Amino acid sequence: MITVGALGRCRFPAGWYVYTGSAKNGLTQRIRRHLRQDKRKHWHIDYLLAAADGVEAFVLPGSTTSECELHSQLRGGQVLVPGFGSSDCGCESHLAYFRKWPAITLVSWGKFLRLHDIQPCCPRHRSTPR
Repeated sequence: MITVGALGRCRFPAGWYVYTGSAKNGLTQRIRRHLRQDKRKHWHIDYLLAAADGVEAFVLPGSTTSECELHSQLRGGQVLVPGFGSSDCGCESHLAYFRKWPAITLVSWGKFLRLHDIQPCCPRHRSTPR
C-alpha cells in the first residue's frame, strides 16, 4: 500500500504500470525532475516513483497526441487506482496495470536521456534493454 496524496492509500500489486503524462513545453525539465529523488511530491506519479523497484519510460517528443488520447489507446491494462494522474480531465485514470510487460514501441527513456545528455540519478532510473 502506498499513500498517493489526496487519493489516499492505494494498493499496487507486482506487475507493470503504464502512466501517461505530458509536459507541453518542458519535457526535458519534467524528466529531470522525475529523476531526482530529493523533491516534493506534487503529482500522483511522484508517490509511485518513490516506491517503485524499477522505472522505464517512453517518450513522444513533439507529439500532438494528448495524454488522454495516448492512454485511451492502451490495450489490455486495468485501472486499479481511479483518478490517478487524471484529476485535471475527465479520464478514469492515466495509470494502467499490466500483469506482463506491455509491448510499447515509442522512444525509450534511455535513448531520450542520451539524446538530451541527461544523466540518470541512480541505476533504477536507467533504461534496461528488452
